[in-house]
Amino acid sequence: METRLDRYEGAREKKLAQLKQLIKESKYIVFLGGAGVSTESGIPDFRSGEGIFNQESGLSYRPVDIISHSFFEAHPEEFFDFYKRKLCYPKARPNKAHRALVRLEKQGKLKATITQNIDNLHQMAGSTTTIELHGSVFRNYCIECKEKYDLNYVLNAKGVPKCKKCGGIVRPDVVLYEEHLEHENIDNAVKAIKRADLLIIGGTSLTVYPAATFAQFLKSDRVVIINKSSTYLDLQAMLTIHDSIGDVLDTVISKYIPRKKKEEKKGKTKTTKKTAAKKATTAKPASKETAAKKPTTKSSGKKTTPSKSSSKPKKKDTEA
Repeated sequence: METRLDRYEGAREKKLAQLKQLIKESKYIVFLGGAGVSTESGIPDFRSGEGIFNQESGLSYRPVDIISHSFFEAHPEEFFDFYKRKLCYPKARPNKAHRALVRLEKQGKLKATITQNIDNLHQMAGSTTTIELHGSVFRNYCIECKEKYDLNYVLNAKGVPKCKKCGGIVRPDVVLYEEHLEHENIDNAVKAIKRADLLIIGGTSLTVYPAATFAQFLKSDRVVIINKSSTYLDLQAMLTIHDSIGDVLDTVISKYIPRKKKEEKKGKTKTTKKTAAKKATTAKPASKETAAKKPTTKSSGKKTTPSKSSSKPKKKDTEA
């Protein structure tokens, strides 16, 4: 859904140019993303008209109730039936938004990618700064012995997946409703935002807490919202763009990825190798010369010690 301002001729282009300039000026960018980042990879969001919460669950329960901790404990079979059909997309691949963010990271500007998604697409694209607030479907563990399992193990299991070691239930490492987020992830996200000189929020309606409140930790007013629907921060943000997150980021983030670091590493490696080679080359003859000199010094010492001619001048000097 576009704003009225976006409909004016040239409005979108001016906004993109402004965002491009903001990115250029910034040195510590943080991105906060939601389900809208992954919809362009074929993964439905939760709250839109076609979102998971508005789809038929295939069960006699509402989707919003099924993905809760209490439902998981009371009805594990129904939970995994819904979970495998609606929340797992092993064939999904990163889209333009994920790839653009990775480019921004490699350019040295994006310092943290905070995501509410559980699909692992940021990491698949090559992100090394991802903070997963709600976990990942690709990680699973036994609730009894904590043995770890991958996504395929859960998907291939009939009914409720059970641990091979102890027979306990293997659950996804995702945060369900009624469960708390990992304190470490929240702390890392807040620390990154406090250091940021630009916060880009994309693909989220900002209705899920605590992520919805993260913008308050930014020390400046440099907040950019990129989302198809409106959010409560639209009027407070420095810039709001109601458009495709993938199209916007792909347009404003340069395709250029500096190779400086790689070249410097290669240069350092070559220099180190050359230096080592030189040392090895100079070390060998030095050791031969030293070895050759040592016996000569000893032999000459033996000859000169008893010599009378060498001792006489010393006596004269002493007397004088």
